[in-house]
Amino acid sequence: MTEGLIEPEKGQLTYNNYLKVDELIGLQNLQSDPPQHDETLFIIIHQAYELWFKQILHEVSAIIDFLKNDDLLAVFKSCRRVIRIQDLLIKQVDILETMTPNDFNHFRALLNPASGFQSAQFRVFEFQLGLKRRSYLRYHSNDPVATVALNEALDAPTLYDHVLACLDRLGLDIPREILERDISKPHAPSDDLARVFGSIYRNSEDNYHVYLLLELLLDIDQKLISWRWRHVSMVERIIGHTIGTGGSMGVDYLTSTLKKRCFPEIWSARKYVITDLSERPGSMGYSGSTDSELPRPSEPDS
Repeated sequence: MTEGLIEPEKGQLTYNNYLKVDELIGLQNLQSDPPQHDETLFIIIHQAYELWFKQILHEVSAIIDFLKNDDLLAVFKSCRRVIRIQDLLIKQVDILETMTPNDFNHFRALLNPASGFQSAQFRVFEFQLGLKRRSYLRYHSNDPVATVALNEALDAPTLYDHVLACLDRLGLDIPREILERDISKPHAPSDDLARVFGSIYRNSEDNYHVYLLLELLLDIDQKLISWRWRHVSMVERIIGHTIGTGGSMGVDYLTSTLKKRCFPEIWSARKYVITDLSERPGSMGYSGSTDSELPRPSEPDS
């Protein structure tokens, strides 16, 4: 079965030296002494996250280039790849949950003040999706490489900005104030834009390429929310409502992030598609049922 396999000669490229395997598996430097078994797992999980964050940023950069060229097919491909990576990041939490509270407690104090809050790559990803907060820079003031990357993301158009510019070139009626906004500031939700997207959803057969783009962006946003929720429940399971390393409020802070939305008008477009059941034909100002309006058991619903 091994006939025909090449035996590498000295100096030739091999699996190990191509992937730098020796260096890679030597990067798990434990803080605990004596070494705590689960600290290796903790480090590998988070190093894997950072590697996947790197790939996500690589894909987002490509998506932006594709959008500049109005190449939606290439955009779709990279969006799907980001979504599959997000699925993996969510599932990876299951592995971390095999660590018990007592297992983590054996080395947790040694990690302070390090915190996942300080992940520069994740923050760049958030900024690229439109969740910009310049105040986060202070948590990276001692990391010049991270500071440069974060500033670049803050000052650059977001993925959403590029999407809207592309859709404008494709003929959609994108509000001018959005296209000409100050890109260094967070995007302000627009009801006019939500109406435009609502029209796309109501007529998806006529605008299927745009509809598919909006749905893929919503998938990315929803997967990010799912990952946040999974992270919250994992943290609560392991450390409860204690203060996190780095001084954050732990579960309470993480729970507050569940409200974040990267593409708000794609979400709010639903109200221009779904019939509002609080309004009935011929009932001006109707605001919902009261008990007296509901049919009684002895009264047939006519």
